[in-house]
Amino acid sequence: MADETKICTLEQVSQHSTSKDCWLIISGKEYYVGDIDPSTIPEKQKYVPPKQASYNPDNSTEFFIKILQFLVPLTILGLALAVRLYTRSE
Repeated sequence: MADETKICTLEQVSQHSTSKDCWLIISGKEYYVGDIDPSTIPEKQKYVPPKQASYNPDNSTEFFIKILQFLVPLTILGLALAVRLYTRSE
């Protein structure tokens, strides 16, 4: 006995495009899933962009500390090199 399976195309299944029923194609076979419960369909949500941090004018002390963390080691290195150059005896 020959296995006569009906092969459906995507166009045929797309005829069932209402929100009341659900059809699937798996390996060329058409499956009727059944009625869809409307409460299980997620609602479209409006995009809400992430909140950005507000500008804080009191951050000037943080900026000053970062500048000092960069400049103090450079100043110490420069002084060490100057002391070495001027105290070197030839």
